[in-house]
Amino acid sequence: MPDIPAWIALPATLLLIVGGLLTLVGSIGLLRLPNFFMRIHSVSMGNTLGVGCVLVASMLIASAVAQRPVIHELLITLFVVFTAPITAIVLMQAAIRRTKPPKQ
Repeated sequence: MPDIPAWIALPATLLLIVGGLLTLVGSIGLLRLPNFFMRIHSVSMGNTLGVGCVLVASMLIASAVAQRPVIHELLITLFVVFTAPITAIVLMQAAIRRTKPPKQ
């Protein structure tokens, strides 16, 4: 495995640490917050940002090792960034519809 330059390793390390912390905070919010809407917001925001940071770090490392831009991580990042909030919105709408009283 080729050596990774320090100017790539340092930002990648910081992104991995920040991504892990954001994901941890989102998961703790799932356990600690009182109702469904706060919980889903915490998880969707924290995990989306955390996974995004981890994937950007992966993109930096993979590009340095392959000596060319790596597109796979970019596609995965776009997929996660677009699908996670949409999934959270759909879950929230389903919960709102379920808690509303039926119309007479």
